[in-house]
Amino acid sequence: MAELFHSSQPIYQQLAERIKKQILRGELTLGEKLPSVRDTGIEVNVNPNTVQRTYRELEAMHIVESRRGQGTFVTDDRVVLDSIREEMKLAVMNEFFQQMYEMGYSNEEIKQGLMEFVNRKGEENR
Repeated sequence: MAELFHSSQPIYQQLAERIKKQILRGELTLGEKLPSVRDTGIEVNVNPNTVQRTYRELEAMHIVESRRGQGTFVTDDRVVLDSIREEMKLAVMNEFFQQMYEMGYSNEEIKQGLMEFVNRKGEENR
């Protein structure tokens, strides 16, 4: 299945974000072997060099590790993944609050809006 990428960010970074989210959601488990660079390239319709760069980026963040002759594996270090999850949460929240402030919302209005949103979502999921 071909994946769509947007032009505002390099493809390798977008792919790294997708893989991080798959790991954090549990779609890829601790210690699990990632598909080969070639297989991932075919799956998302990108050059294998781009996938290799993605895997190197994830390895630099200690999210995955390469094992010579075996492939690339999700880290089995829960502390690293918890830290990445917290960083991603804070980044999303920072962006959200920045946009709300730019639209002129106060902290109280944001808080009230979030409470209403969460309550509505809770009712939808019942």
